[in-house]
Amino acid sequence: MAVAASGAGRDGNADGLLMVDRLCVHHGRVPALNAVSLRVGRGEIVAVIGPNGAGKTTLLTALIGAIPSRGVIRFDGVTHSGATAVHEVVGRGLALVPERHALFASMTVEDNLLLGAFRFRRESRRRTHETLDEVYSLFPRLKERRGQTASTLSGGERQMLALGRALMSRPRLLMLDEPSLGLAPLIVREIFRIFGELRERNVSILLVEQNARAAM
Repeated sequence: MAVAASGAGRDGNADGLLMVDRLCVHHGRVPALNAVSLRVGRGEIVAVIGPNGAGKTTLLTALIGAIPSRGVIRFDGVTHSGATAVHEVVGRGLALVPERHALFASMTVEDNLLLGAFRFRRESRRRTHETLDEVYSLFPRLKERRGQTASTLSGGERQMLALGRALMSRPRLLMLDEPSLGLAPLIVREIFRIFGELRERNVSILLVEQNARAAM
């Protein structure tokens, strides 16, 4: 795997938001990650590039706490272990958009988005809908299709929905697994343009990609 980082956001603050040191993951006796270290600054976009089987998805899955790992994962100054529960990691401000999206196909676009705000369920409905409006401003196509079920969306629209649902959790670090996979070039350009907008809003991004051209 190779790691490439963009510049910091508008405030120029590239202080470490995520620090990973010598992260290791084993599937039984088979090593999947061996001593991986990286850093994501505040308002920074970092791309991890590599072919199939390089361990990119395993890296993100370990960072979100879905599989056991060894090494140091420090987010916003707080260290968590590979045994930390996923909901605790998400509650600290990390969000993952998986490669296969994991949408609820029989639910509407809007209901899928509202599920992304579940950790704020005790907040006022007004605040949740303010966040929903922000997501719709980034993805007007989702607003047009808010009453449709997720199963009726195109591949690009599903990627937008998965990304929008993650943004409903108001993450400080957004992690994306192969966001350009299987999408038409025009859709890829639109989605990566939105990543730039998110950086302007001081959302840090860690993405893994095979498509080095799109990532760079």
